[in-house]
Amino acid sequence: MKFYFQLCGYMNGLEFKHLSSAVQYLRFRLSSLDEHDLHSPFVYDLYHHVIRDETPYYAFQVIEAIRSGMMLSQDSIRMTDLGTGGTSSPEKKIAIRHIAKRHAKSARYGQLLFRLVNRFQPKYILELGTSLGITTMYLASPAKNSDVLTIEGCHEIATAARKNFVAAHMENIRLLEGEFSDALPSALQLVPQVDFVFFDGNHRKEATLNYFHQCLEKHHEHSIFVFDDIHWSREMQEAWKEIREHEAVTLSMDLFRLGIVFFRRGFPKQSFVLKY
Repeated sequence: MKFYFQLCGYMNGLEFKHLSSAVQYLRFRLSSLDEHDLHSPFVYDLYHHVIRDETPYYAFQVIEAIRSGMMLSQDSIRMTDLGTGGTSSPEKKIAIRHIAKRHAKSARYGQLLFRLVNRFQPKYILELGTSLGITTMYLASPAKNSDVLTIEGCHEIATAARKNFVAAHMENIRLLEGEFSDALPSALQLVPQVDFVFFDGNHRKEATLNYFHQCLEKHHEHSIFVFDDIHWSREMQEAWKEIREHEAVTLSMDLFRLGIVFFRRGFPKQSFVLKY
């Protein structure tokens, strides 16, 4: 019964693109593990103390207050969509409150990213897909000495995000505007390495794999790559499969909405499907 209500909540939250996505979620739930099934000390510790942790942090209140303000905004902007893989017009006028409600990452996943950054303390963080900057602020909050580079293709959304960074006093964020194909190479030239990358901007297989391989050029053993919407479409599922099977990846975690990969030497190559 509990699982039934979780599934209904997921569907009501518009997490599913279509019915096949709901089927994918059912398969995920049936094959996923919890902490009692984990025998890897590293995975158990990460799952128990980071992924499933519910400790509140002051930064959460600040960021969610900004989100609440945007959800009440009466302003509209012209949004250019460069990477969802949809069939609608790539440019349209849209209310900021609609973007905040439907397109910004939920508090649940933003706070998971916060906890990952808080645990591993990466210096150089890269985000592909700024949107209104909610996730960016979660990435930038745990370590004020971190250098967060975020890329946004839509100028008016980037402008709104910059205002949010100022309101939250986030001085360790640099926002680059432009299509990922142009801006990503420039971003990678600005940092000596990438310690943490969040891929959240283009939901096409070819593009996702392209950005993954570009970032691999600056990765190291302790880098962490996180991919959003890995079950969003068949293309994204195929991309996720290729990523987790890549020779450089030693450990992958499928949380359904997010996929996390590690490159640590000495780990046996393993893939985990985890309840979240």
